[in-house]
Amino acid sequence: MFKKYSSLFACILFVLAIAVTGCKSKYEKLKASNDNAKKFQEAQRLYKKKEYSKALGLFETLLTRYRGQDGATDLFYDNAMTNYMLKDYTAAAYHFKEFATSYPSDPRAEEARFYTAYCYYLDAPIFSLDQENTTKCIESLQLFINLYPKSERVAEASKLIQNLRDRLELKAYSNAKLYLTIGDNQAAVIAFGNTLRDYPDTKYAEEMEYLTIKAQYEYAHQSREFKQEERYTQTIAFADQFIEKYPKSAYIHAAEGLRKDSGVGISNAKRIIAQAINDDKLYRRLAKKDSVFIPISERPDIHKKMP
Repeated sequence: MFKKYSSLFACILFVLAIAVTGCKSKYEKLKASNDNAKKFQEAQRLYKKKEYSKALGLFETLLTRYRGQDGATDLFYDNAMTNYMLKDYTAAAYHFKEFATSYPSDPRAEEARFYTAYCYYLDAPIFSLDQENTTKCIESLQLFINLYPKSERVAEASKLIQNLRDRLELKAYSNAKLYLTIGDNQAAVIAFGNTLRDYPDTKYAEEMEYLTIKAQYEYAHQSREFKQEERYTQTIAFADQFIEKYPKSAYIHAAEGLRKDSGVGISNAKRIIAQAINDDKLYRRLAKKDSVFIPISERPDIHKKMP
């Protein structure tokens, strides 16, 4: 009895295997055939059934054969859309762009231009990663708006551009704060300045302008005394600008404190340098990072602004 059922089960598996193999060989046979009309018809049928991977396999065998031919617009558009449905946004963007460039008078060219940019948008990384695709997407969306200013998709394209610019703004802001966190204060000052220049209307402006004061103060505080007067003076200038611009800021007291401390820092630096003018040991300690020791007769006038 057991052997009887085992044989029956084996026969069923064999029949199923043949059936599956037959279906597969039928698809593969069509894929390898020269019946392009039937191949395209089957690809469209598979696409409608949402069997996108199989549909793409057939579309791809037709692309090189019909590239550049006017009668193949459906093929190239459907191929681009299939890549989009498979979430291969890099390939989809490429094929949509090729379609729009090759067939600019086709009614679907406008949609293809939009999908090109939208695929870049979907493929753009989060703000903390490389932003090459983000920049490319903004350019592509702007091109769409320029080419089709009356399109009903212009509002959506503009919204996507703003979203992407927000990403770039957040990345620039985060990078600048990172320099401050790791203690590279000079780089932080420069990065905050660049971000404020590139994004003058940024919502992080007040915080970044305060952090610029803080970074400049730390940069001055950690400098050798010969450099401190100039760098503390810049801190005071940043603080004055901030206090005038944001009199009710939550950072106002901290900014005033840094301004006051910078004044004290200038006084201390001048006092120490004055002592060092006639004290070789102290001067050597202050200038220990310099490669050349300057004798007393050649030492700078402490009343002049340090370079």
